[in-house]
Amino acid sequence: MIYKILRSDEWAKLQADGETAGAPIDIEDGFVHFSTSEQVRDTATRHFAGAEGLMLLAYDEAAMAGDLRWEPSRGGALFPHLYGPLRLADVVWAKPLPMAGNGHLFPDDLA
Repeated sequence: MIYKILRSDEWAKLQADGETAGAPIDIEDGFVHFSTSEQVRDTATRHFAGAEGLMLLAYDEAAMAGDLRWEPSRGGALFPHLYGPLRLADVVWAKPLPMAGNGHLFPDDLA
């Protein structure tokens, strides 16, 4: 599984339209940024610190094999980048990512 964090307005757009080019940073970079289960907590801390109303979306990377590339990013670690639209139909699950103290509370079933 790979994970995407969306703000509430981005999640609403994905639900309404069925697909999106992603968040503003995704559109600017030309691909949709994803994180692995090992990376997603750091992604939340770096890019969504203190943000409320977030959704955590899980995707099966095998379903995106043709459009997904693993490329170096933070510290040279390989991150999954989707070169295509983010599709609602490909979401395995979506869960709220609430604030808990100084960080976000992640679901127990990240895999």
